[in-house]
Amino acid sequence: MDGSNFQIARLTLPEAAAERLRTLIIEGELAPGARLNERELSERLGVSRTPLREAFRMLAADGLLVQLPNRGAQVVALSLEDVRHAFEVMASLEGLSGELAAMRVTEADLVGLREMQAEMEKAHAHHDLPTYYRVNRAIHDRINAIAGNPILTQTFRTLNTRLHALRFRSNLVRAKWDQAVAEHREMIGALAARDGARLRKILVRHLKAKLQAVLETMEAV
Repeated sequence: MDGSNFQIARLTLPEAAAERLRTLIIEGELAPGARLNERELSERLGVSRTPLREAFRMLAADGLLVQLPNRGAQVVALSLEDVRHAFEVMASLEGLSGELAAMRVTEADLVGLREMQAEMEKAHAHHDLPTYYRVNRAIHDRINAIAGNPILTQTFRTLNTRLHALRFRSNLVRAKWDQAVAEHREMIGALAARDGARLRKILVRHLKAKLQAVLETMEAV
């Protein structure tokens, strides 16, 4: 995605700028550990430095950036140990989401999820990773929402925000991307069957595979 083409609504400049920066971080255009150049980003996003700095503060609160005294902002870089610990917790949160969602899912929910699955598979077929990941993220968020537990949702979103860039990059190896798509089909099937135990196992396995892919990518650098 070309950040130079972003158009940001003037009424919500800090929020919109933060969302654009979040996308750049997720898709790897702003790499872990990268120092952010205010002048370049201001020009790229078409905003002044005041809303851009507010966007930095918002992303720092989300754990995506660290603000350095008198030195600007830097993209957070997680260590291998940080990543292992985070994915362990995320797997438990995803598994619980699936178990609860299987108890509460409606036919309307399933229709919506199948539509998203079809859109995601279309993006996969066209090798469109940004669109694929956007829909993939929406599916996981939707399963979590169906679970109907606001405390779980808050915890899930807080941690997952810090892992999106890593989860995105885990699909750069085609075989692992293909595997992820197949696992998503299994998720929808287990949810339709209202089989919470099976869905929990699929989601935990899915996160373990993501972790392995992420670690392989990080260790290769």
